[in-house]
Amino acid sequence: VQLQASGGGLVQAGGYLRLSCAASVRTFSNYVMGWFRQAPGKGREFVAVTRWSPSSTYHADSVKGRFTISRDSAKNTVYLQMNSLKPEDTAVYYCAARYGSLFYRPADVSSWGQGTLVTVSS
Repeated sequence: VQLQASGGGLVQAGGYLRLSCAASVRTFSNYVMGWFRQAPGKGREFVAVTRWSPSSTYHADSVKGRFTISRDSAKNTVYLQMNSLKPEDTAVYYCAARYGSLFYRPADVSSWGQGTLVTVSS
């Protein structure tokens, strides 16, 4: 699976961004898609995950109510809408994929995108 993430950038606190991740797969609906992030000097952290069938969506407590993961099967793309951004959201955001099963840990991910940098200024 090849993943191409985009949409990062510099934004002020309280602002918003939408990340996109396009997947090169034959049957997108069979893949669980998600996002992780890694701040400078820290480990990779789970952000959100979505599964097509059965439909499941989970968000980390740190982003719940502010971030929303969604997917467009017609475009083989997963999105992360990030609202009310905070300086502590500053990190490189990675798109992730795994066939069939949900994941919450980096070790359970099969494929990674190249990462896109999000910087939130105070």
